[in-house]
Amino acid sequence: MQKSGEDYLEAVLALSEQHEKVRTTDVALRLGVSKPSVNRAMKVLSSDGYVKQETYGDIHLTEKGRLKASQVYFRHKTLTSFFQEVLGVDPVIAEQDACLIEHDVSSETMEKLASYLRSVKKEFS
Repeated sequence: MQKSGEDYLEAVLALSEQHEKVRTTDVALRLGVSKPSVNRAMKVLSSDGYVKQETYGDIHLTEKGRLKASQVYFRHKTLTSFFQEVLGVDPVIAEQDACLIEHDVSSETMEKLASYLRSVKKEFS
């Protein structure tokens, strides 16, 4: 899956946790893209089995989509926390850097980073 597809899934997941309904407009605003771009992306994600959307209707993650979005969101939050809490990076920069790295980091590195972050948090609790 392309990085942009992961970004769309992550946005739909985050919005679905905040609102009962997720609309094209919501996703466009969150990602800073046009509604036609969201519509194109949703068609691709729908055909790949990640989302369900009636024409111009609400967007819903499928089980497959929720799993993938959760993985991306986990990577994003873990990286953001590491950059902020361990390295002391400014929150805005940490968020931006996490967005860049979350798509390319390996599973092995991510698991080790999450384990390290958990141990650091326990140490200071």
